[in-house]
Amino acid sequence: MTTQQTPPPAIVLVRPQLGENIGKAARAMLNFGLTELRLVSPRDGWPNPSAGPAASGADIVLEGAKVFDSVADATADCAHVFATTVRKRGVVKPVLTPEEAGKQIHAGPGKSAILFGPERSGLETDDVALARTIITVPINPEFSSLNLAQAVILVAYDWSRTQTLASPTETEIDPPAPQAELEGMIGQLEAMLEPAGYFRPPERTTATKRALRGLLTKPRWSSQEVRTLRGVLSALGGRKGPRDT
Repeated sequence: MTTQQTPPPAIVLVRPQLGENIGKAARAMLNFGLTELRLVSPRDGWPNPSAGPAASGADIVLEGAKVFDSVADATADCAHVFATTVRKRGVVKPVLTPEEAGKQIHAGPGKSAILFGPERSGLETDDVALARTIITVPINPEFSSLNLAQAVILVAYDWSRTQTLASPTETEIDPPAPQAELEGMIGQLEAMLEPAGYFRPPERTTATKRALRGLLTKPRWSSQEVRTLRGVLSALGGRKGPRDT
């Protein structure tokens, strides 16, 4: 039996005012793998030339954005509608945190939409009335102002936490070099330092070699790093080393 994956939620910006804020919201969406943007009666129309620069490369979100005349039209195909608000509007509905809402969206099935209100006033009571659930961000009651992109990124982050999103690219670390390779490098360096008069005075030779060994065995040298340094030493000594053979 094949399990149908719950589709990502649509982000619905209700009567957004500034193109820059739409662009920033699109950027926040794409940061966490959301690409479906729906706009309800954007004040300055759509497309808006100010949105592109603010999106910082989230063009796929802006290019796919759809415009609707009403919240009802924008959410007509959605089985679950969430309204983000920090204020009680006299509408009795379940209230969830973004994390709880993210889990509920994943539990599915069916399409979900998350509503975000205009920058200055937030969602109106009639907008919230169309939703089945309210999302409220726990926030400082003495300063509860979030800009549009901040609100979107908080909700998108919690939705994405159980998604398999690729982490930032990491450089694969080579395994440590075998001890024999490390000993070969240390021996080569000591052999070059001896005629150069590095180990002076003679009575300090043992202690100096011990300190040098401690320095060279402290890092996690890989085989490639050992070969690189030995190549450098060989070049400085004017003879062939492991890199040249």
